[in-house]
Amino acid sequence: MQDFIIIGGGIAGISAGARLSHLGRVTVLERESALAYHASGRSAALFEESYGKPSVIALNRASKDYHATANGGVLSPRGLMLVGTSATDAAFRKDIADMGLSEITAQEAKSLVPILNTAVVDRAAIDTSAWDIDTDLLIQNFAREVRANGGQIATGAPVNAITRSASGWQVVAGDQIHEGTTLVNAAGAWVDQIAQMAGVTPLGFTPLRRSMARIPAPGGHDMSKWPMVFGAGEDWYCKPDAGALIVSPAEEDPCDPHDAWADDMVLAEGLARYEEHVTEPVTRMLANWAGLRTFAPDRQLVLGRDTGMPNFVWCAGQGGYGFQTAPAASQLLADLIGGTPPAIDPEIVAAVDPARFG
Repeated sequence: MQDFIIIGGGIAGISAGARLSHLGRVTVLERESALAYHASGRSAALFEESYGKPSVIALNRASKDYHATANGGVLSPRGLMLVGTSATDAAFRKDIADMGLSEITAQEAKSLVPILNTAVVDRAAIDTSAWDIDTDLLIQNFAREVRANGGQIATGAPVNAITRSASGWQVVAGDQIHEGTTLVNAAGAWVDQIAQMAGVTPLGFTPLRRSMARIPAPGGHDMSKWPMVFGAGEDWYCKPDAGALIVSPAEEDPCDPHDAWADDMVLAEGLARYEEHVTEPVTRMLANWAGLRTFAPDRQLVLGRDTGMPNFVWCAGQGGYGFQTAPAASQLLADLIGGTPPAIDPEIVAAVDPARFG
């Protein structure tokens, strides 16, 4: 008999498992053969403190020290640059205000990213304090914490049935039956499906597809010092990645939960938007993929006990903010379940409380 059964082995589930393993016996169930297979394994993995809604920004800030120092830290310098044109000035100004960026000249931007086409890009802004996150290291750090506290992690364990029992929950996953007092729903794109299986009212989450293309280093440049670059209004972005460049159309296409793949036309349109801003054409693609970024109706995380079923806990709606918020979000979840006063401000706790949906 476990104290906590956690469904989902992405960054949401494994970080929750690590925190809850200090409060009781934990089992984490992951349907795939490895942790972080779906959205978590397909993330651009940037820590940008001012990226997201106010509740997300608060969780980002509360996570920063953990990212920088815990287990030796998982951050490395990257930086974030915003580029715009005369046609995108309104979106450019809004992005600067929302993210607290510092404006620089187009020539200064080109000195940082030499492929920028300054005949088109005539404005730019930067945040030098954005960081790459070593996502695999962060996942493994949390997994080690689960196991160090006696917790279990079961991969290749798709959930087939959930029933209530006298002591809490019975979950059939693969050919195993797991029993636990509290069920934590961290199933990513499948969170509403898991809720329905448990007899809990779904909250209306929407999985949104986000595609990526991996291309060779443009012009053979050494990109190791380049920042991540966003188009104004985030209608494309690119980021150096292990000697190559990943380019995303930054689309948000609603999808049913599934093992996502990139749409060729969407990728082509996104690559065209990227090419409009640079001097080096895209001549070939090394690989492409897609992930599902799952949002609640108000695009804020959902953390805490279900209002109608208190031993059913939501850890969902991470959207594109799962890795950067994980340390603080998982600690908040553990505080709420364990009855410890959260360190996060009460208005932020209320903003992510499932009770806001009635």
